[in-house]
Amino acid sequence: MTSAERHQRRYERRKRRREEKRRAAIAQYDNYENLCTCNALFRAARLSGKSIRWKASVQRYFMSWLRNVVQLCQMLLAGQDVTMGFIEFDLVERGKKRHIKSVHFKERVAQRSLCDNALVPVLSRSLIYDNGASLEGKGISFARDRLKQHLHQYYRRTGSNAGYVLLMDFSGYFDNIMHGPVYDILYRAFEDKRIFALCRYFIEPFGEKSLGIGSQVSQILAVSYRSSIDHYIKEVLRVKEYGCYMDDCYLIHESKEYLWHCLEEIDRLCRMKGIKLNRKKTQVVKLSHGFPYMKGLYYLTETGKVIVKPCKINTVRHRRKLKKFRRFLDAGLLGQEQITCAHNSYRGYILKDYNSHKTVRSMDKLFHELFGYGTKINRKEKF
Repeated sequence: MTSAERHQRRYERRKRRREEKRRAAIAQYDNYENLCTCNALFRAARLSGKSIRWKASVQRYFMSWLRNVVQLCQMLLAGQDVTMGFIEFDLVERGKKRHIKSVHFKERVAQRSLCDNALVPVLSRSLIYDNGASLEGKGISFARDRLKQHLHQYYRRTGSNAGYVLLMDFSGYFDNIMHGPVYDILYRAFEDKRIFALCRYFIEPFGEKSLGIGSQVSQILAVSYRSSIDHYIKEVLRVKEYGCYMDDCYLIHESKEYLWHCLEEIDRLCRMKGIKLNRKKTQVVKLSHGFPYMKGLYYLTETGKVIVKPCKINTVRHRRKLKKFRRFLDAGLLGQEQITCAHNSYRGYILKDYNSHKTVRSMDKLFHELFGYGTKINRKEKF
């Protein structure tokens, strides 16, 4: 036996042991019956109805809660299609129009049980730690904190703020996801093919490609879709200061040329998966100049301090909102208590996440000029 053959056999043994260990860890989730039990569906219904019990459709469902859960359990065990179509509407968010396909509450219960008892525990094992979207214990605050940690880590490693950051954004991310690679991910992840069949019931109504924003199954699948790209950046391109939140990503490195090389490689992988980079929002920025990420402006100083300021557009938007509130108050459409709560909510958000002493002072001054009273600033507050 040659040296190359011995190396190959050792590699195969290690690979087999890793696969056996992974299968043992996900065995309890790779079981279709676990997500079809009445207890699992009861729990999924309770969690799905949390904070939306005021809706008429949700109230109608809970009027016959036991009957609906038992009926859904029987349909799932029989392998029947539980999809009920979509409730479609357009949502305009800050001038950007999004077409939403929301599922009915009965179908949402089935999707919740599928995600909690199968998809999330299995698919999240292959995600990188710095992926902060659609997972319990992570979110926007997690993604922002990781960016700060990466900036501190970069400064400790290089000793200066002389570096660059590559900012990436995807164009129509959910709309361009192809179903073939998604099916491949699910087929490799689960040995119980009934889970794969149930997932197809929820994916196929979206058409030949794309995943809907209003579906819980779509959220975890969209995060897993580009997991291979995340691993390529971390393990092949060796960029440790990398993080992402859904379709917003950043790479930090001391070489501008290397970041452009990384962008070419990432663009090649994205084309293979059918997703497109938004070239208008994809850019390489000098760290010392500051860069925008998730509605914040981040600066790495010469001393290694990370300063985060709110984006100017958010400040302008709140100033315009306060002026509208003044007109609503004069017309009797809003009360002073509602306006004060809205301003205090913005104020608490700014104080918590940003270094924004001047912004808060300026906004409180405008609030006092418009309404004749203001929020008293505590000198002990941390700006």
